[in-house]
Amino acid sequence: MNIYDIDSDKVIDAIVVSGSITYGEAIEKLIPLISKTEFQRKLQDKKFYEKLERDIVDGCIMPSITIAFVNKTITAKSNKEDILTFFDNNYQKSFVLDGIQRLNTLARVSNSKDINLDKKLYLNIIYSDSVDKLLYRMITLNNGQKPMTPRHQVEVMMSNVFDFKELGLEVQTEKERAIKIKMNSFNKSDLVQAYLAYMANSPMVDNKKIIQDKMDELIVSKIVSAEKFDKDSTFENVIKSVAKFQKSAISLKWLKQANNLVGFAVGMKSSVKDIIDLSVEEFEHAVITFDQAFSDFNPSKIKLGKLRRELSYDYFKNFAKLKDFESLELLEYFSELTND
Repeated sequence: MNIYDIDSDKVIDAIVVSGSITYGEAIEKLIPLISKTEFQRKLQDKKFYEKLERDIVDGCIMPSITIAFVNKTITAKSNKEDILTFFDNNYQKSFVLDGIQRLNTLARVSNSKDINLDKKLYLNIIYSDSVDKLLYRMITLNNGQKPMTPRHQVEVMMSNVFDFKELGLEVQTEKERAIKIKMNSFNKSDLVQAYLAYMANSPMVDNKKIIQDKMDELIVSKIVSAEKFDKDSTFENVIKSVAKFQKSAISLKWLKQANNLVGFAVGMKSSVKDIIDLSVEEFEHAVITFDQAFSDFNPSKIKLGKLRRELSYDYFKNFAKLKDFESLELLEYFSELTND
């Protein structure tokens, strides 16, 4: 084991060690700990972690695992040698606070001929003199509050990663829009929806007929099972394209409609090379053609919002094929899709 840092958790009077072991060592020493204690979570359906299985074999860095010891041997005065010796002699007495599902996934791919058993698995090791204190820490790690929904996680990610003004886009929250709407600004919740759909590789990431918890579960399932796309397919490129195309008043109005924006974002994920270099005029022509075709559907026979989202997605997903279609050709293509 490698040790990188030793610190103290003043809340639970514990020593916390940051380090790493190899996948091979984890398979030998940590995987047997998975079902050790009664209060640990039931293992989830393995289908949920099939994407992580593939990623581990492909060489991903797995999020760190947290394990714990109930002991009075390791204290603030202990050095690296003391900790290494204690771990080597007592690892079987530890238990997993956070990471059971990840270790279980690693176990399932441990016999793959393609896995690199020398890959590092990062660890946080907590040494405490009380199981009650460790149980408290486990609760705060796993169940201290309701887990963030996928939508909330995307919103947090967007707030911390994207500088919309720098990317050329004016974005407002619902609260900000309630006070004063900025001219030509986008609703942040629409962009969150578009990003969520982009990550799930599906335009359908909300359904009022499904309870929210189950919908969140379905979204996460879609995200973890989404196939890889080339390195040019990033949501930042979607934002940059929206910022460019909004220079057309027609395109701006079209993109500010949430169903259009979501469909465009997910469709561009498959067609980034065909869309990113379009001129403002070319994109404007594309959305005019789309709307001309869409307007010929009988609104009494369809769910307008759902169909608009699905067809805008298909249009931009297959843009290389459809970009030269006239509105009647596109209508015929769309009608064949809706008849399936």
